[in-house]
Amino acid sequence: MKDINILIVGVGGQGTLLASVLLGNIALQEGYDVKLSEVHGMAQRGGSVVTHVRISEEAVNSPVIDEGGADIILAFEQLEAYRWLPYLKKDGKIFVN
Repeated sequence: MKDINILIVGVGGQGTLLASVLLGNIALQEGYDVKLSEVHGMAQRGGSVVTHVRISEEAVNSPVIDEGGADIILAFEQLEAYRWLPYLKKDGKIFVN
């Protein structure tokens, strides 16, 4: 694995932030460089939450995944999966709860 960009999306209270921290910690323990960036507005009230997770064998300079740059979207909610679909690479994978 050279590098992988993962968006974890959902709504407040679903555990998206916890999932990204766990994933990041596992990658760090395996010796990868990891950057996380989270955006959560009204998370306590079911608002949109997205976390950018970038994992690489080399140094990761920016924690943000550009549109069309996500290898994987892990969606905990269907509407959020649709909202973030433009960020998925053409050959990317999306997993929706």
